[in-house]
Amino acid sequence: MSSSSTAAPSLSKLQKIQELESNYLLQNYGRYPLALDRGKGVYLYDVDGNKYLDLLSGIGVNSLGHNHPRISKVIRDQSAKLLHTSNLYYHEFQGKLAKKLVEVSGMDRAFFCNSGTEAVEGSLKIARSHGHKISPEKYEIISLENSFHGRTFGALSVTGQPKYRADFEPLLPGVKFIERNDEAALEAAFSERTAGIIFEGIQGEGGILPVSESFFAKARALCDQHNALLIHDGIQCGVGRPGKYFSYQLLSQPILPDLIAFAKPISCGLPMGGILMSQKAADALGTGMHGTTFGGGPLVCRVALEFFDILDDLLPQMVRVGEYFREELRGLQAKHGFIKEVRGAGLMIGVELDIVGKQMVNDGFENGLLFNCTHETVLRFLPAYILKEKHVDKAIKGLKKIFSKY
Repeated sequence: MSSSSTAAPSLSKLQKIQELESNYLLQNYGRYPLALDRGKGVYLYDVDGNKYLDLLSGIGVNSLGHNHPRISKVIRDQSAKLLHTSNLYYHEFQGKLAKKLVEVSGMDRAFFCNSGTEAVEGSLKIARSHGHKISPEKYEIISLENSFHGRTFGALSVTGQPKYRADFEPLLPGVKFIERNDEAALEAAFSERTAGIIFEGIQGEGGILPVSESFFAKARALCDQHNALLIHDGIQCGVGRPGKYFSYQLLSQPILPDLIAFAKPISCGLPMGGILMSQKAADALGTGMHGTTFGGGPLVCRVALEFFDILDDLLPQMVRVGEYFREELRGLQAKHGFIKEVRGAGLMIGVELDIVGKQMVNDGFENGLLFNCTHETVLRFLPAYILKEKHVDKAIKGLKKIFSKY
């Protein structure tokens, strides 16, 4: 080799990871150029040691932040005892967790699975089975435009965004979509063929958009009138995120759904989902009609029990810090005309812009902040439940710098 020849520059840690994935991994994600290495509390660190305030928490999953000492201890302890049993046998934590969930939700029964989309699938099966016991023609499902319920065929079929459905049609038949909070359309959509209606109390991926109390009440009344089941998708707007256990508990008057799909924050980063249901809904499924291999294992159930033990004391702080965050964001809104609205509940916050927000997410990396943008114009913040005012101050300081560029 000539002494004048130059060696090829070595790849960075990030580039090595990207190269390996580009060669072997399905290229279905539009990843940001960031490789994360470790976390502590509300902070994440990339492979180069850069520090970020995590305001997205794994899209609402890492509810107690990263490396929470109590959660880490439970994982170490239980992983040394028993990880998996299958649902052929009992273990001591599933019943305890079901009891807790039933008590905080007002439901009667619980079922455990592995993800939010599985929880939606199971809920749709229950609604269909309930309908079939009344009439073979009672199978229709009503859903909302702009909703997001998951990626599997049933969940996708009730997701009210054509961009997610188009490449996989035909999907589940008998789904009707109506506009959020349009009570006239809601009433027109119901018939004796309706098996159920599904909606998020606060649309998450759709842009942190709440369903009105009157719409919720109308849906409940129509379900009762037509003997249909009301499915509440609490995957993102549940299990503490809105400052209550579930977003329907924010209503001034108590209105209970028949089914609640939940997942994201309940096991602090481990995969877990489930369905809570009234006895009426539970009666639609008999032995062998539904199941899961991995769902409700001893590790995830024990972690979820520890999570609830911590959550009960955290809820007041979450409400306080969430309102503080929104008020600080409204202060920025007063200074920047491109901010149309700040909305949300608890630690589920959206900032709607009248400009595209994608570049702001990239600007966030440079300012040590992690958040995302949904529907192109809504900045979404789903921080860990342990967030404090001092962390909000840090976030606002970074957002001031970001917004000053626009």
